[in-house]
Amino acid sequence: MNTQFGFIRVAAAVPVIRVADTEFNASQTIKLIRTADKSGVDIIVFPECGITGYTANDLFHQKTLQNGAVDALLKIREKTKDSKIISIVGLPVAADNQLFNCAAVIQSGHILGIVPKTFIPGYKEYYEQRWFASGTRLLSDFLVIGNEEVPAGNDLLFRADNFSDFTFGIEICEDLWVPSPPSSSQSIAGATILLNLSASNELISKKNYRENLVRQQSGNCVAAYAFASAGVYESTTDMVFSGQAIIAENGAIVSKNERFQRKNNLIISDVDVNLLSLDRQFLTSFGESIAQNQKEFRLVIFEPDVKRWKAPLKRNVTPHPFVPDNSVERAERCEEIFSIQSAGLAKRLEHCGCDKVVIGISGGLDSTLSLLVCVKTFELLGLNKKNIIAVTMPGFGTSKRTYNNVKKLSAALEISLEEIDIKEACEKQFKDIGHNSEIHDITYENVQARQRTFVLMNKANEIGGIVVGTGDLSEIALGWSTYNGDHISMYNVNCGVPKTLVKYLINWVSDTQAGDKAKIVLADILKTPISPELLPTNPEGKIIQKTEDKIGPYELHDFFLYHFVRYNVPPKKILYLAEYAFDDKYTTDEIRKWLKVFIKKFFAAQFKRSCVPDGPKVGSVSLSPRGDWRMPSDASVNLWIKELR
Repeated sequence: MNTQFGFIRVAAAVPVIRVADTEFNASQTIKLIRTADKSGVDIIVFPECGITGYTANDLFHQKTLQNGAVDALLKIREKTKDSKIISIVGLPVAADNQLFNCAAVIQSGHILGIVPKTFIPGYKEYYEQRWFASGTRLLSDFLVIGNEEVPAGNDLLFRADNFSDFTFGIEICEDLWVPSPPSSSQSIAGATILLNLSASNELISKKNYRENLVRQQSGNCVAAYAFASAGVYESTTDMVFSGQAIIAENGAIVSKNERFQRKNNLIISDVDVNLLSLDRQFLTSFGESIAQNQKEFRLVIFEPDVKRWKAPLKRNVTPHPFVPDNSVERAERCEEIFSIQSAGLAKRLEHCGCDKVVIGISGGLDSTLSLLVCVKTFELLGLNKKNIIAVTMPGFGTSKRTYNNVKKLSAALEISLEEIDIKEACEKQFKDIGHNSEIHDITYENVQARQRTFVLMNKANEIGGIVVGTGDLSEIALGWSTYNGDHISMYNVNCGVPKTLVKYLINWVSDTQAGDKAKIVLADILKTPISPELLPTNPEGKIIQKTEDKIGPYELHDFFLYHFVRYNVPPKKILYLAEYAFDDKYTTDEIRKWLKVFIKKFFAAQFKRSCVPDGPKVGSVSLSPRGDWRMPSDASVNLWIKELR
C-alpha cells in the first residue's frame, strides 16, 4: 500500500480447481497468493466456494468435504503466515446446526473473520437453498476454527489500524444482485473497498450485465469493487462458468480479465482510496445516506504492511482524461457534447426571441467550434443561416492562413461574413491612452481583444441579436482571456469544453455533418497552431505567437485541471500521477514547472470566473461560479505552491 498517496493494490484471482478436491484447490490458491504477494498486492479475493468448488452440490452436506474445506483453509493460513497480504477465500462452514456459504479472511497466519452469504438463491438453475442458510440466521458472533476464535457474521467490516481509508467489506455473489446489496450499507459505514466472491454461470450476454452491475455498484457506493467468479473447471453437468474477474473504481472498470482461461488467472490494480474518501466528502448526498443506514457493523482491525508498496503504479493514468481512448466512445462523447451545446444555444435564442447571432471568428479552433454549434442550432430551429453574422476582425497579428480560412469556411457553411479591420481603431486607442504602439506588451495585446468584443457587442445591438462566446474551459481555468474582452459574451457555448477535446469535436463534426468544401477548410484549421494572433506575424505573414510556448502544453493543463477540480487532488499527487501519464514525453522538472504555472494562474484568474457569461456544462468539470466552482477571488495560493517545492 502507498499511504502517501492512498493507493491500495487489489487483486482478483480465478484458480484452476478440481470439484471436491480441497487439497488441490488449496495448493492452487496458495500459488496465486504467493504470485500476488510478489507483486505487492495488499488484498486478494477468490471465487465463491473456491476451496471445494461451487458445484459440489449435495456433497456440501458430506462431513468429509466440510472437514476437508476447513483443513484446506488452515493449510492456506499456515502457508501464507509469513506475509501480510490479505486473502479472502470461499468455503462452506458449519455452525449453529446449519451450513453457511462463507468468505474467510486470512492474514499473517490468522483468520481475521468469517462472512456468510446473506441472500441465498433458489430459482432456475440455482439450488443453494437446498444446502445453505442465510447469514442472517447465524446465531454465533464467533466461531472456533482450528485453534482460533474467529469473528463471524455479515456485520463485519475490516479496517487498517493505521490507515482508516483502507476499510473493506465482503459480499458473496447473489448479494450484489438484490435491490439493496450488503455492500451499500458497508460503504456507508466506511468501506472503500468491496469484495465479491462469486460463482456466476455463463449465459448469452450475462458478461455485459455483470460488468455493468459491478461498475454501477462501485459508482453508487463511491468505492472500489473487486469481483472474482468461478472458472471453467467447475462441473459442467448443467452449467458452464467462465472465471470472470473485474476490478472497478467509482463507476469505471479499471481492470478485467479474459474469460474461459484454463490456467490460474490473476488481475491486479491499484485503487485510490484517498480519492474515494475525498469524493464522498464532496458528494453531500453520500453523507445524507448515512442517516438512512440502520445497520451496525463490528470492526475487525488489521495491521497492513505499509512497506510492501512496489513501483510502478498498477493502474492506467490516462494523459488525456477528458478524451476517451476508444474511438467509438470518443465519437459518442463528441456527439453528446455537440448536442448539449446546440440545445443550450437553442433554448437561449428561443427565450430571448432572437433569430440572429454575432460571432467573432479568427480561423482558430475555439471560434470554429462555436461557429459550427451556431450552424447546427439554426438548423435545429429552422432559422436562416444568413442570420449567423460571422465577423472577422484583422489585427496586428492576423495571419494570411487564418484570414483565408475564415473566408473559405464562411462560404462553405453559407453564413454571412463581415470584415471589420480593427487596426486603425486600436491605433487611436493607443494614442488616447498615451501608449507607444511599438511596445508589444500586454496593453498592445489587450487593446485588440477588447476592441474586438466592443465591435461584436455593438454589431449585436445593431441587428438585434446576441454575441456567442468562444472561450473554452481550459482558457477559463487559466484566465487566458482579456477581462471584458474575449472573456465576455452573451452566451458561451464552449465554456465546458477543454482544449484537448476541441480538436476532436471539430473533427467529429467534419466527419459526420460537414460538406466537402467545409471538410477541406476544417482540416487545415485543425493543423493551425494555437495562437491569439495579437503580435505581428513574420514577413511571410505566418504565426509566430504560439500560446503553448508561453503558458505551457494544454494537454498538461487539462490533466492538472481534471484532477485538481474533479477530485480535489493535491499538487504533489497530481505531479506523481502526471509522471506516470507523461513519462515518455515530459521530465519531472517540466511537469513541476507547468503545474506551478497552472496553480498560480488558476488562483489568479478567479476574479474573471466570478463574472463569466452563461453557458452549458457538458462534463464533470465545470468552472461556473453559479454551478460547480465557488472560490474566493483573493484566496492565497501559498499552500499549494509550497507543496511542490
